[in-house]
Amino acid sequence: MIFDYNVIWEALPLYLGGLVTTLKLLALSLFFGLLCALPLGLMRVSKNAVVNMSAWLFTYVIRGTPMLVQLFLIYYGLAQFEAVRESFLWPWLSSATFCACLAFAINTSAYTAEIIAGSLRATPNGEIEAARAMGMSRVKMYKRILLPSALRRALPQYSNEVIMMLQTTSLASIVTLIDITGAARTVNAQFYLPFEAYITAGVFYLCLTFILVKLFKMAERRWLGYLAPRKH
Repeated sequence: MIFDYNVIWEALPLYLGGLVTTLKLLALSLFFGLLCALPLGLMRVSKNAVVNMSAWLFTYVIRGTPMLVQLFLIYYGLAQFEAVRESFLWPWLSSATFCACLAFAINTSAYTAEIIAGSLRATPNGEIEAARAMGMSRVKMYKRILLPSALRRALPQYSNEVIMMLQTTSLASIVTLIDITGAARTVNAQFYLPFEAYITAGVFYLCLTFILVKLFKMAERRWLGYLAPRKH
């Protein structure tokens, strides 16, 4: 078998367009997912049982159901209801891009919330006692001490979540979006060359993963360097 480079070269603009779509989906999903995850993470460490259980129920349901099912429920399921189709939200909910971003953001918010909650629980008691000794209020303590410290410690786990979300964006091709995987499906449908089409898509994902890993390693050295063992 000979790898047909000519077909891939001809389809390169399609793959590059898919790359832009993938990066857009990833960036928007992570941004809005993190915005939702911050309050959810705080709710998960709340001593108020109602607040804590509400956040736990959300994260349990989202993490306990497949991403594909969530995407189908938002993109196909909501369109079943006439009230939704006649509402002011329909111009957005009828958009595949919006529905994909919404589904991905909801999904990553649940996982990220648990990462943040775990980092908050792992905060050394010394940091909390030092903040109290300085007379900080609870809000100021979270703002100045606990959240910045927890977010730094969460970087290694969050990097895994970002990489998983990169792979998850490939599901967007199922709802008609032409991302990297969608480009591969189009090439395969046109030329009947699945090996070339999907190997090329895999190379794109591998390159993106490599870049993300390097960026997070740099971030960890920058913000977690003080936790590294000291060299004598």
